[in-house]
Amino acid sequence: MNDEKRSPSRTGKFSILRSLWYRSRAEALDDAEAGRSITMPVERGVPPLQQVLRRLAMALLILLVTTLLVWFDRAGYTDNSDKSVDFLDAAYYATVTLSTTGYGDITPVSDTARLVNILVITPLRILFLIILVGTTLEVLTERTRQQVRVHRWRSRMRDHVVVIGYGTKGRQAVETLQGQGVHKDKIVVVDPERTAVEAAGSDGLVSVLGDATRSATLLKAELQGAAQVIVAPQRDDTAALVTLTARQLNKRATIVAAVREDENVPLLKQSGADTVVTSSSSAGRLLGVSMANPHLADTLENLMTYGRGLDLVERPVAADEVGRSPRECADLVVAVVRRKAVFDYTDPQAASLQAGDRVISIRQAARIR
Repeated sequence: MNDEKRSPSRTGKFSILRSLWYRSRAEALDDAEAGRSITMPVERGVPPLQQVLRRLAMALLILLVTTLLVWFDRAGYTDNSDKSVDFLDAAYYATVTLSTTGYGDITPVSDTARLVNILVITPLRILFLIILVGTTLEVLTERTRQQVRVHRWRSRMRDHVVVIGYGTKGRQAVETLQGQGVHKDKIVVVDPERTAVEAAGSDGLVSVLGDATRSATLLKAELQGAAQVIVAPQRDDTAALVTLTARQLNKRATIVAAVREDENVPLLKQSGADTVVTSSSSAGRLLGVSMANPHLADTLENLMTYGRGLDLVERPVAADEVGRSPRECADLVVAVVRRKAVFDYTDPQAASLQAGDRVISIRQAARIR
């Protein structure tokens, strides 16, 4: 579904009734189909069994109150079988009355009993039915609620991050994104495994179950409106095909992909990836460093883990830093980015910072909220 097909007036916050009213039949069918594979974040609420038990307790309380009202005023009632009303008769009358069965074998005959029926027992009957019928309706409408949530989410999701693959790499990428200030509402996970999708939903993320090499799956994740795409599947050939499909759907998004083997990096670049990270060679280099210099390896791990002690960040050059040396910056600058070229801080071309430059620096980790 293209951006042009979604009206700007529908990108705001919608009420449930408004969402239902403005949906066309085609959109309703589309949302119903998407709802089968899209998992919305788990809502933190009362567990279903606890809700049912709570409502059952309320229904029993209403039944007890009605029984006591009838029994206290038993002189105003008559039983067609023995002309007297005991506590069991009162409970029987309360049960058949609240359930609207009303056999008529026990009836109010005094004015007081009839007035109590009008002012008290009838409202209790309505409340009793609301509790029981409401529980049933809530179960029946859960699917509609899911479709509405999916519809509202799809209509306002723009400039978000799509993470394809929720294994170890995908999870760490999501944690780092959140540490850098990206809200959970702006992250969508795509994975072919239901367990991974359910785990993402439990972590508060919207997730899509399906094969990310298929355009239909990526469209459900609204990839055509995404700003960044992280490709982190288990296989390199899958990563290449996913990257190619994602680039065809979104020409402007920044795509970062992970592969296991160095020889596959050019393939990912040709498929449309802006940046390719080789996990096996990176792990090998870290192993080598750990063997020779254990403390150096700990420092590198610290830098690569956002929010732990020190962070390696890229930022724009401040106005008061223009014309100065990278060594004069408040934080520790290790590289300068100028017109897509990266210079070491010792490079003569980076001796003086210019307007529009970006610097890669090490600074004290910001606290992850």
